[in-house]
Amino acid sequence: MPDFQPFTMIILGFDGVLGSVLAGALDLFSFTGVSWQRFLGEDVAPRFKVQIASLGGGDIRCSNRLMMRAHCDIQDVMECDLLLVPTIGDSIDKVLTQNRELLPHLIRLADTNADIASNCSGAFFLAKAGLLDHKIATTHWGYASKFKADFPLVDLQENQFVTQSDNIFCAAGGSAFYDLGLLLIERYCGREISTQVARTQIIDSKRGNQNSYTNVTLHKPHADPLVKQVQEFIEENFNKPIQVSQLAGMVNITPRTLNRRFQSCVAMRPIEYIQAVRIEQAKRLLESGDVTIKSLADQVGYEDISSFTRLFKRTTELTPKEYQDKFSRLAI
Repeated sequence: MPDFQPFTMIILGFDGVLGSVLAGALDLFSFTGVSWQRFLGEDVAPRFKVQIASLGGGDIRCSNRLMMRAHCDIQDVMECDLLLVPTIGDSIDKVLTQNRELLPHLIRLADTNADIASNCSGAFFLAKAGLLDHKIATTHWGYASKFKADFPLVDLQENQFVTQSDNIFCAAGGSAFYDLGLLLIERYCGREISTQVARTQIIDSKRGNQNSYTNVTLHKPHADPLVKQVQEFIEENFNKPIQVSQLAGMVNITPRTLNRRFQSCVAMRPIEYIQAVRIEQAKRLLESGDVTIKSLADQVGYEDISSFTRLFKRTTELTPKEYQDKFSRLAI
């Protein structure tokens, strides 16, 4: 028996949903910890308990006229680890109007600190509920103009595959759903499990610009705007020299106060966060297979290759070369 409890995931079902994403999400997360194990003859260990929830628990009429049965009533879902809002397949305005009773439940579950994710036009549900106000988000490029007009308080970044703002994630249209899925699986289950899923599902995870969500596993929900400002600066400038005194001066507090507030919000000091961001970026570069070990340290802000290598091995228990050999996507 596995020594862990599967994470609880709810997929929101509603009339007019895009059936392929509704079913695809159910498959992707339900078979995490299952398909790879079957291929290797190991005991299966599902990592997610996935349920489709609709208003009243009624059947769902997808945009392709396929009828799907919900597992439960969204009104009975008191908590979950992850809630996914799939793509709207029919007219967006029509679907939002017909399903407006779902909005309070999105707000309610967001207040429990569950991770909330949307795919493509599903972001309209989150924006309509007010969950994206003053946050970054993305959606399908074809809906960008409408989204900006309807929700001017949202910082829409339609060129991004995936965005994260605290505990809210958005994916752009089409196959960006797989990028979102793999990143969420990595967030909950770790890099190795995510890589297993990519291999078993034959998902090309080397697509798009991943810099915007490199640090998805580092972010912890918190409400300190000063710490968020420093986090964003680090993530945008990790490849440059950064001093804690510089960060403290930038937000007009002492280094000691910055250390204390960082520790309280993200459970690490600023210098540790800088190192973690750099290591995460190094992992991405190594996984791409397009970087030499010699140039890696410089690309993530280290002048001394040997000190970078020691830090990388202390963090991952692998040398950069060993990590590349194990996780490079060229091997998928």
